Amino acid sequence: MKRIVSSAIFILLTSCCVFAQTAPDAAELTKLLNDFLAGASRNDAAVHDRFWADDLIYTRSAGRRVNKAEVMRDVRSAPAPKPTDPKTVYTAEDIQIQQYGNTAVVAFRLVATTETGDRKQVANLLNSGTFVKRDGKWQVVNWQSTRMPRTEAESKSEVAATEAAFHQALMAADTEKLSALIDSTFVWTRGNTQINRQQLLDGLSAGKLKYGKPDPAKASISIYGDTAIVRGESYTLTFIYQIGGWKAVAMHTSSN
Repeated sequence: MKRIVSSAIFILLTSCCVFAQTAPDAAELTKLLNDFLAGASRNDAAVHDRFWADDLIYTRSAGRRVNKAEVMRDVRSAPAPKPTDPKTVYTAEDIQIQQYGNTAVVAFRLVATTETGDRKQVANLLNSGTFVKRDGKWQVVNWQSTRMPRTEAESKSEVAATEAAFHQALMAADTEKLSALIDSTFVWTRGNTQINRQQLLDGLSAGKLKYGKPDPAKASISIYGDTAIVRGESYTLTFIYQIGGWKAVAMHTSSN
């Protein structure tokens, strides 16, 4: 009798799993996801509006929870990209879909590939969304994003490449490349003087600031999660990691 009951339970559980994994609308949901990611790569507000439901709850990888109105405000208020700005393309890998009638759970690995000049950085995030079908249209009502950790070796390699590009742009007074490598909060402390991001870019453009390239062999890189500190012979650089790569937020120089 116990064997019969156990077998019945096993068959029931197996049937539930098959029902969940079959996902009759898998093709439609996959296309919707891929179309959304293509639109998000170019910051298309119409694509965002179609994808997110009005009652959306979205938990970002940075720990911030937002609704649809806030998502749309961020999308619409983003400045128009410049030709020299970093370009990030979003794609989905390892897509899993479980459908329960008019509700579906879509889980996947989001790959964010950012190109800045000749440099490329890749971030991976584990995303999952709950879709609800209303009036024949699927939309997301809940979204969760978790950034996958990078190894220390990967982070050090990325920071080293970013630092090299930073020094090169600074020496060449290439403000377009430099603006893509420094955060809006960037501050350069030179003795008793502090120079913010805009002052730095303006000074370089006017030829008022000169910078000598430091010796990279004498620099060390320390990683603290999403923060990196580069200690050179006459300078210290602090970088933070954002989706799209590392950006300089502070520099201190004892000379130059």
